[in-house]
Amino acid sequence: MHKQDCTRALHIGLDIGSTTIKTVVLDGEEVVYQSYERHHSDIRQALTDSFYAVYRHFNGTASSECFKLIITGSGGMKVADRLGVPFIQEVIAQTEFVERYYPETDVIVELGGEDAKITFLTPRIEQRMNGACAGGTGSFIDQMAQLMNTDARGLNELAKNHGTIYPIASRCGVFAKSDVQPLLNEGASHEDIAASVLQAVVNQSITALAQGRALKGNIVFLGGPLYFLSELREAFRRTLGEAATSLCVPEDAQLVVAKAAAMQAGDCQIFTLDEMRDRLRTARDFGEDLSHVPPLFANPAEKKAFLERHAQATVPEHSIQTIKGPAFLGIDAGSTTTKAVLLDGKGELYYSSYGSNLGSPVESSIRIVKEIYKRLPPDAYIARSCVSGYGEALIKAALKVDEGEIETMAHYRGATFFQEDVDFIVDIGGQDMKCMQVKDGVIHTIMLNEACSSGCGSFIQTFAHSLNMSVPEFAQAALDAEHPVDLGTRCTVFMNSRVKQAQKEGADIGDISAGLSYSVVRNALYKVIKVQDPDRLGRNIVVQGGTFLNDSVLRCFELIMGKEVIRPTIAGLMGAFGAALTARAHYEEGAVSTLLSAEALDDFTMDNSSVVCGRCGNNCRLTISTFNDGTRFISGNRCERGAGRTERSSMALPNLYAYKYKRLFAHYEPLPADKSIATIGIPRVLNMYEDYPFWFTFFHELGFRVELSGDSSHELYAQGMESITSESICYPAKLVNGHIEDLISRGIRIIFYPSVTHEFRENRESDNHYNCPIVISYPEVAANNLESLENDDIRYLNPFVQIADRKAFVAIMARVLKPYGFAKKDIRSAADKAYAEHLAYRKDVLRAGDEARAYMAEHHIQGIVLAGRPYHVDPEINHGIPELINGLGLAVLSEDSVARPGTLERPIRVLDQWMYHSRLYEAAAVVAEADDLELVQLNSFGCGLDAVTTDQVKDILSAKDAMYTCLKIDEISNLGAARIRLRSLLAAMRERKDTRSSQTSHVQNRVIFTEDMAREHTILAPQMAPTHFALIEAALKPSKLTLELLPEVGKEDIECGLKYVNNDACYPAIVVIGQLVNALQSGRYDLQKTTVIMTQTGGACRASNYTGFLRKALKDANLAHVPVISVSVQGIETNPGLKLLDLPTLDRMLKAAILGDLLDRLTVRVRPYEMEEGLADALYHTWLCTTKDWLSGASREHTYRTLIRDMMKEFEGFELQA
Repeated sequence: MHKQDCTRALHIGLDIGSTTIKTVVLDGEEVVYQSYERHHSDIRQALTDSFYAVYRHFNGTASSECFKLIITGSGGMKVADRLGVPFIQEVIAQTEFVERYYPETDVIVELGGEDAKITFLTPRIEQRMNGACAGGTGSFIDQMAQLMNTDARGLNELAKNHGTIYPIASRCGVFAKSDVQPLLNEGASHEDIAASVLQAVVNQSITALAQGRALKGNIVFLGGPLYFLSELREAFRRTLGEAATSLCVPEDAQLVVAKAAAMQAGDCQIFTLDEMRDRLRTARDFGEDLSHVPPLFANPAEKKAFLERHAQATVPEHSIQTIKGPAFLGIDAGSTTTKAVLLDGKGELYYSSYGSNLGSPVESSIRIVKEIYKRLPPDAYIARSCVSGYGEALIKAALKVDEGEIETMAHYRGATFFQEDVDFIVDIGGQDMKCMQVKDGVIHTIMLNEACSSGCGSFIQTFAHSLNMSVPEFAQAALDAEHPVDLGTRCTVFMNSRVKQAQKEGADIGDISAGLSYSVVRNALYKVIKVQDPDRLGRNIVVQGGTFLNDSVLRCFELIMGKEVIRPTIAGLMGAFGAALTARAHYEEGAVSTLLSAEALDDFTMDNSSVVCGRCGNNCRLTISTFNDGTRFISGNRCERGAGRTERSSMALPNLYAYKYKRLFAHYEPLPADKSIATIGIPRVLNMYEDYPFWFTFFHELGFRVELSGDSSHELYAQGMESITSESICYPAKLVNGHIEDLISRGIRIIFYPSVTHEFRENRESDNHYNCPIVISYPEVAANNLESLENDDIRYLNPFVQIADRKAFVAIMARVLKPYGFAKKDIRSAADKAYAEHLAYRKDVLRAGDEARAYMAEHHIQGIVLAGRPYHVDPEINHGIPELINGLGLAVLSEDSVARPGTLERPIRVLDQWMYHSRLYEAAAVVAEADDLELVQLNSFGCGLDAVTTDQVKDILSAKDAMYTCLKIDEISNLGAARIRLRSLLAAMRERKDTRSSQTSHVQNRVIFTEDMAREHTILAPQMAPTHFALIEAALKPSKLTLELLPEVGKEDIECGLKYVNNDACYPAIVVIGQLVNALQSGRYDLQKTTVIMTQTGGACRASNYTGFLRKALKDANLAHVPVISVSVQGIETNPGLKLLDLPTLDRMLKAAILGDLLDRLTVRVRPYEMEEGLADALYHTWLCTTKDWLSGASREHTYRTLIRDMMKEFEGFELQA
């Protein structure tokens, strides 16, 4: 039958998602065929199979000849383009479907494999979709299920029998693993973890996806996860409560988008299935637009030499049946795997095991030990045992292992077996990266990945399994890949999304695998090691961990580093190997191991229960593991009381965080309600952890009863969760919404939460004393997004104030409080007492710090300066880390208890403009000179300013040979990773026997741009605003300055930026600094006659520190002699060479900026409506050239006024679509 003979055609809707293809065939409105299949990244083959399935279904009927096809879905646009068929945006399709069949709907929630959408239909249509982040979607659920050795349906079944919900991050699988894996390792029930994972998906939808709009009314659920997982729907129902009038799941909800698309196919072209299959077969490669990186090997000979070289680092191996005498067992209970080795007295290997812990490190360890007992010959015995890794404490308690060892030390001992003079060790495991720098045979510096496990082995493992491949198969495919895909180097979530995009565009599995290997290595180098010069790592580098058993990762590491490294053949066993070496080293002749016998293991049982501790304000949720012999192991505790210990040794150690929390809030007694003029509520958030003594005293003196919101908790956070508008802000800011809701729920009708732009200026040597932008602006954010504040009976006072300016403060507060009839003298008097109380509070903190130092000296103990912001004192934000440090036998001091203005040698590299951070730098200077102190910096995830502070603090410490540790924290409350880092720090402190030596200075004096340089140097400007910078370049041509605008940014520029700029810096900083450094390294310029230029805003934003980023990058690239010109309205920096900018030149530059604005605005205004693509850009380039000629003096055809007039006239006459 020919198409022209068709009297009617069936409609096919294809929904091509990130993980599945859904097909629906409609005959009128009747569904006559449907399918839901995973495409496993091979979209072309999956489409072929789908068309063939449809063909078979209708085989032998006239209907098999005529169809109309329309495609939708996140992976469908390019497919539709290649096949020449229409595409409909999935949100539009599903909205039209729901409005037709469910007209009373208020909200549509759709969760897919990698995509999530919320469509608000009332009072007006608003659509919210996830961006690059795939957190809280089907793939997130799949990843969590794999951790627990099940699938999504199995997870759902487990959740039906849960008893407890644990807080779990859902922003991505990486953070969730940081919560889930320790829970698994510590014995929490799978049922509780499963329900917690699904609850995390709900929380992600309500906070990040809804972006401040409440989910309420009649709600329709769409998408596979919500259709197949009843407990996910139940979690939504439980969370939304009465806000949801109804929750509806349409029949075949997972296919609704495909059906909705098919309903829109009426005007589409008719075709036959054979024709469409031919189009699919001949269509251009879907991956044509992908960017690529070089293959791993240039030729087979290179590959052969590589494999032969890495087969040489071996340990003698024998059969376990041949071992005699004492044997030494090492167990490494890692985040996702359990490893074990058995050594003899010579350190030779007789047994090894490496496998997934299947979500239970205890069971996997028992299986291994039972197997060893079974195979051990009669004349051999386990003389001593040692366990390391994430599950160390639980395994040690359950199996009665002789000793535990922190994993960093275990890996170090393992590395020295293969290279006695090792300089640097890199270990990449399933979820952790550990890097250790060794000096003179002692660990000098330990670097671990932060809260994020970006680019670790578990990501590659998860991805390989999603393709039904083993990790070795996946790695082998990479070794022979011809065109590896460039997948980026940032957070795993974004990398994951790029992988999915590459899949959608048809990239080969080998190319994806090789690209992932590049990304893993670049993440390790740029995010953890932060290496700029590989030679600084030393000559002898040992790489280990299961991830380095992947030869493609190993090869990428050597390629990017430009160095050959040592990879032991037992790389995946190095933690267990080091633990066994530790057991051997600590063995005493005749000693008997305490390890459970084979008979005891047969009788072993473990029961888990969960309780809330309640013995202190932390209210930790404890997991109690009870063994068959009656002993118990308690995890989840943040202090000794939670562990059931009665001794209070660590409780007596100084803890300035506990002191500050009590001094801040418990010190002040509110007026009785009957003696006050009104009750005013203050949220216990952000800068109130610094300023509450000031504000309490001020209002108290005026006769107000001051009430605080409650202590922070996850439950309080949940109170304000639905009004959080941004996922990317830090957790301390997210808590604000809940604190305000708490005040309102208690009947408080006056809420005071000011926007404080500048804090008290403590340090006259600092450049400024701003608060951070979030602290400044969040009162406004709350005002515009909390519906509760719109109630007429609530008065929300959020004035902008400068408490650093007493006169201005009095004037502002007099206006704010005018309705209460206070005289200005009353305001002034209250302010005087408030300022006095603030000083008293600061003196008390400093005095407490001095007392703590005296206690340390008297008792010969060491201390940690736990440096952060004032709000890190909040136990919900610091997650009990101060108590954890006390538990390690160390005193805890805060940055503001040791910082004294004037200690720090200046100038420093950064613009010291934030008051809280000025303390950080001064505290670092104190620690750098103190033998009894180390510094640990708390960094809330999402804090943009810490991209500036962390590098500067590290520079101050490392200049004096002191160690630097950063703990990145967020809503993740499990302290497993933090405990490892802190124990590693403690181990390094003990290993370092020498005192610190002053080797270098952190002071970085800037290079002045002189008048001679102005005449001789080429000034390089980055491409930050193409139109404006091109015009400014032209405006400078008549002057004595030579400015060169760099061309468009390329891949090499970005790679260079990632290498030299802090990974937490914003992307624009990485781009522009990478472009400048790459240009200087290109060989195109005389480095003795080249200067670079960068704008500097001078405001509270971190953009003011782009020049600091740039100077650090230049120093790390051995280009510190290159001058940097800072351009700012405020004149933050001055340079004699800029005197050559005369008034006519400045006039031309100003006009260039105005003309750039005009030209951009005119072009953007007409481009969407041009009659033919490219005409608007052609007109833009014509006027760009004309304007450049006028500014440079090459053309005198126009005056400034006629240039503007003629430009506007021609754009106004540009022909537009009707």
